[in-house]
Parts: sequence; C-alpha cells; structure tokens
Amino acid sequence: MKPEVCDPLPVRRLLAPTEADLQQLAEVLCDCVAGGASIGFMANLTPARALDFWRQVADGVRAGERALLVAEDAQGIAGTVQLVLALPDNQPHRADLAKMLVHRRARRHGVGSALMRAAERLAPDCGKTLLVLDTVTGGDAERLYARLGWTHCGVIPRFALFPDGRPCGTTLFYRDLAPA
Repeated sequence: MKPEVCDPLPVRRLLAPTEADLQQLAEVLCDCVAGGASIGFMANLTPARALDFWRQVADGVRAGERALLVAEDAQGIAGTVQLVLALPDNQPHRADLAKMLVHRRARRHGVGSALMRAAERLAPDCGKTLLVLDTVTGGDAERLYARLGWTHCGVIPRFALFPDGRPCGTTLFYRDLAPA
C-alpha cells in the first residue's frame, strides 16, 4: 500500500542555526545513515560525529559559504538541503546542491520535492544560475531529480560506499537556472 501523500512541509532558510537546530539536523543525518543512505558517512556514525558535522556546516552558513534549508513537521526538522556557494573564482555562477536529507518518518510526502524547489528558488537570490549534484545511482533521490527535470550527465561506477561498505555508483545531474 502506498503512503498517502499530503501537502509538503514548509521550507525555511536557516541563517543562524541554533544548537537545537543542529541537534535535530544531527538526528536527521543519523536516521538517513541508519536507513542505508550513502551520504558521506559510514554505519559507525555517532550522534556526536553527526553534530560535529552540522557545527561545521553552521560555520559555513554564518560565513556565507553555504545556504541551509530545512523542512519541519510536528516533531521538528524532517528534511534539509544545502547550497554550497563558496566555489572557485572561475565558477561564481554555480553552486553544489548537497546533503538533501529526509528523515524516514517524512519520506514520500513531498518533502524532498519541496526542498529541491526551495533550493532552486533560492539559488538566483544567491547569484547562482547553475546547480550541480550527485546521488546514488538507482536510488529514490535519482528518480526524484529526474522527475523534477534535472539534466542527467552520467554515472561514475564505484564512486562511493553505502554505510555498510558496499560500493555504489554515483549519478551526476545539473539544473540550469539562467534566464533563456
């Protein structure tokens, strides 16, 4: 039986993440890794390590190097995505879309789509007209990005590992936001 899709959660930008925000983001990260997501962390991820990661992200947000978006439900932060804004001098128009995470409790309810659309709307406000991302080949996120109209660039086999150590391919996508 398919879960009932409800209205997506509202998405907001965190300009100054609080310690409570970081705790909730760490919980989302740990949940995603526990669920098998290949997002840069292995199965031995501890809550303390996840919190350290989010503190580094918060430093980047405060420095203007990243934009951080979150979606919240009644239990708190249910999903997040980042725009990595600080790129080399010859790429001032581009941002990397990174760490699109949705807690398992909120999946298949439009949260991922809402986060992606919010990131696409925010990018031009940050001076970015080209977005790039990578995702696990064959995963739910790959299907989401294709459904949202992102352009598939190719696949790199054995690019990363799942949390349990199995290799996985990575699919590259981009979204051109430049006015026609």
